[in-house]
Amino acid sequence: MTADGGNWDYIVIGAGSAGAVIANRLSADPRHSVLLLEAGPARNFWEAIPIGYSRLIDNPETNWCYLAEAESGTNGRRLNVPRGRLLGGTSSINGHAFVRGQRQDFDTWAQLGNVGWSYADVLPMYQRMENTSSGSDAYRGRGGPLRITRPPPHEPIFAKMIEAAGQIGIAHNPDYNEAEQDGIAVSEVTIASGRRQSTAHCYLHTIRNRANLRIETGALARAVLLEGSRCVGVRYEVGGEVREVRAAREVVVCGGAINSPQLLELSGIGQPERLRDLGIEVRHAMPGVGENLRDHYAAHTRWTIDSRGYSFNERARGLPLVGEVLKYLLLRRGLLVMAGAPLRAFVRSREGLASPDILLGLVPLSYEFGADGSIRPSRQSGVTLYAHPIRPESHGSVHAASADPRQPPAIRFNFLSAAADRSLAVAAVRRARQVMTAPAMASLGMTEIAPGSAVQSDEDILDWVRNTGQTTYHPVGTCKMGVDDMAVVDPRLRVRGINGLRVADASIMPTITSGNTNAPSIMIGEKAADMILEDFAAWV
Repeated sequence: MTADGGNWDYIVIGAGSAGAVIANRLSADPRHSVLLLEAGPARNFWEAIPIGYSRLIDNPETNWCYLAEAESGTNGRRLNVPRGRLLGGTSSINGHAFVRGQRQDFDTWAQLGNVGWSYADVLPMYQRMENTSSGSDAYRGRGGPLRITRPPPHEPIFAKMIEAAGQIGIAHNPDYNEAEQDGIAVSEVTIASGRRQSTAHCYLHTIRNRANLRIETGALARAVLLEGSRCVGVRYEVGGEVREVRAAREVVVCGGAINSPQLLELSGIGQPERLRDLGIEVRHAMPGVGENLRDHYAAHTRWTIDSRGYSFNERARGLPLVGEVLKYLLLRRGLLVMAGAPLRAFVRSREGLASPDILLGLVPLSYEFGADGSIRPSRQSGVTLYAHPIRPESHGSVHAASADPRQPPAIRFNFLSAAADRSLAVAAVRRARQVMTAPAMASLGMTEIAPGSAVQSDEDILDWVRNTGQTTYHPVGTCKMGVDDMAVVDPRLRVRGINGLRVADASIMPTITSGNTNAPSIMIGEKAADMILEDFAAWV
């Protein structure tokens, strides 16, 4: 082991959706020295190209490539759990959707005792980070670092879907990130000028030369360093060399819902019996570390289309694909700037609900999952409409499986373990079918191929979901924020019982937000930076 010789005011572990934001905001004041550690590389060629996520989603250079444990909710399958492993983290490999969540998501957090996290409290954070022309000034941000766009609904399949949704009572909502989430809309995306707007691009690349900021890539965190009840630094590894650095003020863990609890456990913070079984010295007993894992578990209904011009499968191979590449190079348009699900609808499973409880996401091509979990376009033209509950009650865990930080943790989702999730999973499939069989879709010559017309009963639909469902890559909650005994961090994101240590990423969410989780993760980074700076101002 060597001493790096570095003494920093703040050390941020993980340069992902939240960590990049925190490093930017803290280093904006030259009085603060900041070290940002990232296990992966600085960038990858495919990161900038929006559809490049198809090349990054199973690339171990840029993705941790985790696998969940087999469980009954997946009928014994081990699901892929992609997590970004480069500057920008998962914001550099995701499907680009920008979804804030519903007002009630954040008001629920506040009602659980998390003062300062209501919708009214987090709205200014969203506005500060956004740079968008959508919506009204009362709700949306105009001058932030994160460029957000909504592509025009020029694709024929989009117009058909919006019409079909209207025919079954799902209205068109131009901006689901404003006051109300209900309805169908073209997705807001972190794509602008044909380029991915990751937090690496928007928050880091323009500030890399700040004298008080050092960004170190290829740096695998092994543990946070504790002296008594205070965190004083970080032990990490670069190229096989183990180094230690010290933080005069704080260490901020931003590894995400999978890596953050693993790092705490490797540092001796967690459930004592579990740590002892791994040969890790118990430094601080904390039962909630790694618990409360939540994610969205989606059924992927698939449909063939006879009419030409409605499916992207026609453009994904041969000469049409060459044309799409040229279109991107010359105009920054076309297939290569497509988000993962360019159309989405937030719907209610039944009348009488206060807000939507189901998400439908359209992918304008038909694809198949390989036996190894890989995704590839089908040869036959079609579309995919995935569907899932947006506030699942099932929860699982993430725990270190070894004292070696290079070994992946054990991820257990426990999908469909809650009765409410099982009934909503069935309702979500039925709502997807209603949209796809509405009168507006009849002229396209559509045929349902998954789950298929033979799958009709609730039991059969649920069985199909267990056999084919996939995570939507939104893990949260494993270092949850709160005031109860299972909370890992308090409402100011300080690890309870340890001074000088915070966690700031999706792992702090006490409950999952209604939709994709990248936007809330960036917001958490903004709010965490404010809290850290406020505490510094009070200290001096």
